[in-house]
Amino acid sequence: MEKIADKMDKIVSLCKRRGFVYPGSDIYGGLANSWDYGPLGVELKNNIKALWWDFFVHKRDDMFGVDAALIMNRKVWQASGHEKGFSDMLVECKKCKKRFRADHVDGKKCPECGGALSEPRQFNTMLKTFLGPVEDETGLTYLRPETAQGMFVNFKNINDSLHPKIPFGLAQIGKAFRNEITPGNFIFRTREFEQMEIEYFIKEGEWEKQFEYWLSEMKKWLRMIGLSDANLTFREVPAEDRAHYSKRTVDIDYNFPFKKDELYGIAYRGDFDLKNHQEASGQDLSYFDEEKKERFIPHVIEPTFGVDRTFLAVLSEHYKEEEVKGEQRVYLSLPPVLAPYKVAVFPLLANKPQLGEKAKTIYENLKQSFMVSWDDIGNIGKRYRRQDEIGTPFCVTVDFETLEDDTVTVRDRDTMKQERMKVGDLTEYFKKHVS
Repeated sequence: MEKIADKMDKIVSLCKRRGFVYPGSDIYGGLANSWDYGPLGVELKNNIKALWWDFFVHKRDDMFGVDAALIMNRKVWQASGHEKGFSDMLVECKKCKKRFRADHVDGKKCPECGGALSEPRQFNTMLKTFLGPVEDETGLTYLRPETAQGMFVNFKNINDSLHPKIPFGLAQIGKAFRNEITPGNFIFRTREFEQMEIEYFIKEGEWEKQFEYWLSEMKKWLRMIGLSDANLTFREVPAEDRAHYSKRTVDIDYNFPFKKDELYGIAYRGDFDLKNHQEASGQDLSYFDEEKKERFIPHVIEPTFGVDRTFLAVLSEHYKEEEVKGEQRVYLSLPPVLAPYKVAVFPLLANKPQLGEKAKTIYENLKQSFMVSWDDIGNIGKRYRRQDEIGTPFCVTVDFETLEDDTVTVRDRDTMKQERMKVGDLTEYFKKHVS
């Protein structure tokens, strides 16, 4: 049976070889746990975000998008409690000087060298920066450690501009930054990461019903991106491990190649955030119910989705190996809606101008509707293998028969079955099968 570590190594290797993810600052030896998304990685990542936005924002009448600033007034983080309390417990090896999160270490010995560990101490994980010409306390602020606060401080703006009827939500996709003590496992835990997040504002008495509803919506999303039930665990977070303001939190764990760990989370935050920001800012952040003629601070259900962890889970789920005619075939069985390229087009032979011209015409036509890959390097078998590795659902091959009857060979990635199809039918066929 394949070793778990081997699968992770294969995924990391594929990502660099095929242009999904590169080590950050690569030509300078890299930067610890910094990663750059290459051409195919950007497409996959954008497809994940676009599908999420379409499902959770565009297809709903009760959701509004925002894009808040990465750097906010320091008072935001003081009011939210981050400046004082956003920390992990840190231990340091007295021998090799490496540092670890205390909750990630068993016992009193260093997991790297076996040396003795120091007593745990608090370590604030927010990344500091300074505004203005002088680096002093007056210009101190932070790169945001989460996207949530940007939505809470815009609650009044949205309420005043659009007058939404409660319940309603704010959605945001954006970067966040945390000075993690022990980042690692490829793109799973990094200091710079991207979140897809919702703050859904409700009446207090409806929180249990809304919590269950949003948990079910998250399950629908998991099915949309093709994650199997066998790899997912819905874990009720016990009271002692929940944030102090939460009455219920569920973490959704995924069975990554390195171990089972948190993919998403959903929390009932109560009215903690809006109440704190109202007190700290002096602004009225209440909601007026026109029907009942009453004013109250809404409570919040927060579903949170990590973009980078989704990316990794999708690759982990859909990385497949099989033996075909004595040779190993590697392919990504990505849902077509997520695949970087939907179709690849190539002439059977690169040195035959007539085939190349016809294939280019088909390629240019399909490009009007889809992301299409062009490939005329090597024999047809190697081209199929390349497209399989990057998850392209369909390949279109132009051969000499095409010049006679205007049909092409369409190959399915997952089954490898091939069928002849009229060139004029390609666009409609792929519209049915890749979106």
